[in-house]
Order: sequence, then C-alpha cells, then structure tokens
Amino acid sequence: MKFKADRATLLRALAHVQSVVEKRNTIPILANVMIAVRDGKLTLTATDMEIAVVEDVAAATSRNGACTAPASTLYEIVRKLPDGAEVELDCPGGDAQLALRAGRYATSLVVLPTEDFPSMTAGTLPHKFALPAHTLRALIDRTRFAISTEETRYYLNGIYLHAGESDGVPVLRAVATDGHRLARVEEPLPEGAASMPGVIVPRKTINELRKLLDEVTSDVEVALSDTRIQFRVGAITLTSKLIDGTFPEYERVIPRDNDKVLRVGKKDFSDAVARVAAISSERSRPVKLSLARDLLVLSASSPEQGTATEELDGDRVKYESGPLEIGFQARYLNDITDQITDQVEFRFADGAAPTVVQDAADSSALYVLMPMRV
Repeated sequence: MKFKADRATLLRALAHVQSVVEKRNTIPILANVMIAVRDGKLTLTATDMEIAVVEDVAAATSRNGACTAPASTLYEIVRKLPDGAEVELDCPGGDAQLALRAGRYATSLVVLPTEDFPSMTAGTLPHKFALPAHTLRALIDRTRFAISTEETRYYLNGIYLHAGESDGVPVLRAVATDGHRLARVEEPLPEGAASMPGVIVPRKTINELRKLLDEVTSDVEVALSDTRIQFRVGAITLTSKLIDGTFPEYERVIPRDNDKVLRVGKKDFSDAVARVAAISSERSRPVKLSLARDLLVLSASSPEQGTATEELDGDRVKYESGPLEIGFQARYLNDITDQITDQVEFRFADGAAPTVVQDAADSSALYVLMPMRV
C-alpha cells in the first residue's frame, strides 16, 4: 500500500476515525486504524466493536494494499506536521513497518495484521431513508441532554428513534429520558421510514454522529435493521450497534390535562434561574417557582450561603391561574430552556405532578420535567 495525501485532508479524516477508538482497551488491534488502498481509492476505518467509522479520502495512490497502524499516534504525528505538507505513507506488506515521510521528516510505525481487524459492515440493513443534516442535528440537539448516564438502566442510555403519528400526521420521533426529565422531538416522517422498527441509538454513537453533522449541509442517508444503524454523512459512513433493550412506554408519563399555563421570556427566565441558583454550589439544589396572577417569584436557599429571590412580572410573565409553588433542579430547567428560542410555556397540574414545557411558538418539541420537593 502506498499513497500521497495533503496533510490537512489526511488530518481531518484521521480526526474522524480516531475519535471512536477506545484509548484503553485489552484488544490491541482496536487501537489501530485500517488504511486501505483499492482501485485508486484510499479508505480509513476504525472501530471499537460497537461503532465503526469508514471514510473515503482524496489521495494520489500508487500501490494497492492495506495495513493497520496505531490511530492516536498516527493522528498526533500528522497533526504536528507543518501546514501544506504532503504526506507519503508506504507499507510494502507482510511484517514490514509503515513508513511515513513528509518533507525531511520520516518515521515508521509497527503494524498489526489486517486479518485481525474486525468488520462491522456485514449483514443487510433493510430500512432506508434520508434526512437533511440540519433536521438530524435538531433531533439530536433537542433531546440528547436528557439521555441517562445510569448504566444499570442501559435501555435509557440513548435516543429512541421511531415512526409515530401526531394529530394524524406521520412523524419521526426522537425521545430521551433519564427518569427526571423527558425530551420528545418530532419531524415529518421521511419517505421509506414508515416501516422502520423503533431503535435505541447509543449515547456514544449520537455524540460521534453529531460531530460529523457540523461539517455537512447535504442529506444524511440512514439505513437500519433491528440490531444495527448506519449513517452516510458525505464521504463518511458511521455504523453502530443498537441498544438491545425495550424503551419504556414514554407516552404514559406525558401529562395531558395540565391546565395551569405560565408563559415567560426565555432569556428573562434562564438568567433569573442562574442568578438565584448561584447561592448554592450544589447542582441538585432546587429553584422554587412561586406563581400568582402575572407574577413569578424564583427563589433558592442554601444552609451555608443564605437565600436569593428574583421577581418577574408585568410584560415578561403571563399566568392567569391560582397560586402555585413548585421546585425544579436548576440545571434541568436550564437544559430545557436552552432548547427554546423566545417564549417558554410551562403547563402545571400542581406542585407535585410532572410539568410539561414547550417553546410557545414551536410544538414539535415537548419536554416533561419532574418536580423536586421544596
């Protein structure tokens, strides 16, 4: 295998693939990137056995072949080469090392057998559809903050993607919950997705995919089965195993009859939450919302630091129901209001029941927040 590539092009591709490599693993080959030249095309592949990233890279190839080299080491070497450098990689095959040359710099890296490198691309993916990159970005950004990090409830460690209906209209839904808050976002159902099974896409896959989506504006091709999902993002193909579990019946926890409605400006509200929450260094300490007609009082207290309150009223708050007191964790409030552009709409039942939060101007995203005792 032999080729020459522009340093910036090679570095960008290595950054994508080495990102999925587990830094600490007991299987040496999983620390390596597969470098393959076939029919004039250069392909880089990395995997941790759960996710695989394959990228086609522009290069001037001169000999077919393949080898595997340490991903993070190769990335660091290329990263430290000067801008504009042309990088030549040459591996004659067998046990020979991988030679890298750029200008007057030269090094060689120990390789491992390509036959030991695992493949995740076998098997069919019968369900196929395409989504605009900005749509997929929005689905991820508005839900991933609610993904659970509690490993014992592994079926909550991802985003549940499935086809559904909203007011009789077919939609693609992304749902995440950690038991304390729930995020549900809907987009029009793409052609070809109607028969897809409901799948749970793991948190690491979501994070790797989200990085790639920043670099494209075209459609993303999605293919999936009951056990795997694949995203084609430009010249990059990300394939992942799915979480083998059953996502809870989340619709049952979404309140339908919350009739006490608060509307408040997003910036006014989130700034006030941040100010009153600053009284305590404990991230889990609640912020209390005390409501009366067109008046919202936010307060927080700390045994060590004291208390803080802030009032919002007048044009900034619209609330026409009876008095209500309810508490929420400040971080959870901010995570949700970060997804909202202008006006936040809260729908309460009472001080102990789950609360529905939405963007007053956009019904495609719905959030449920469990209160805290205050």
